[in-house]
Amino acid sequence: MSTVTVVALVKVKPGSEEAAIAILSPVVEQTHQEEGCVKYALQRSKVDPQQFVLVEKWASQADLDAHFTKPYMGQLFTELADHLAEPPAIHFLDPTPVGESEKALL
Repeated sequence: MSTVTVVALVKVKPGSEEAAIAILSPVVEQTHQEEGCVKYALQRSKVDPQQFVLVEKWASQADLDAHFTKPYMGQLFTELADHLAEPPAIHFLDPTPVGESEKALL
């Protein structure tokens, strides 16, 4: 079983930054309790304060698939919809370790 890394880019409209944090925060907290959640970190761009990035690591594809079935994930997209400047970009990634193995993997 191999891990799955996800990077989700969420750009919100100007003035929606605090609303986005309020909507995303409980999702992050609930996701941390899910089986198979290795990492789930909300980040905010220092260059563009309307750009948020979720960096995720899951123990397996099955765990990630289960994550998307959680009720709060459906609510997330409904609540966030009016605040989005553009559709979220979600990237499902395979590790490509280069260099020192411990530093090259998330």
